Amino acid sequence: MLALSRFDLEEIATALADQTDYEHRWLINPQTGEIVFWTADLGVDGRAPVDLDDLDLVCIEPLPSYVWYQDMADFAERISDEAVGRRLARAIQGKGAFRRFRDELHEEYPHLLPAWHTFRAVRAQRRAVEWLADNSLIDDEAATRFVTEHPDPDLP
Repeated sequence: MLALSRFDLEEIATALADQTDYEHRWLINPQTGEIVFWTADLGVDGRAPVDLDDLDLVCIEPLPSYVWYQDMADFAERISDEAVGRRLARAIQGKGAFRRFRDELHEEYPHLLPAWHTFRAVRAQRRAVEWLADNSLIDDEAATRFVTEHPDPDLP
């Protein structure tokens, strides 16, 4: 097992959040922690197609969108300004929730953007660490310590 510091948690979080629908995968080398991007037509080097089964890498499957949706719901619920929280909660109802939430923050509450980005980043990093532990790339003790040391930030 590699030390947690060998992994790029931000890049793993990006892979876990990747909901695009074209034929690609994020992969991690369990020996080095290096993350590579694979596509069906260009492989991992951008020049030669290669079958995923021929690679000695672990696939980082994206988490379902409801996991990331919950971050928006929790953020809206925990904001101290109840009127803002209600507006953000309304924005995430129905199809297009992610876009509407982003638009509402940018257009109506830009002062909350730093708090949102920090909140989302902390949760994404915790998910990346939990994914590493679930895939036996780090030990459970390191994961538990990281999660404990990185609680949700206080919100305005």
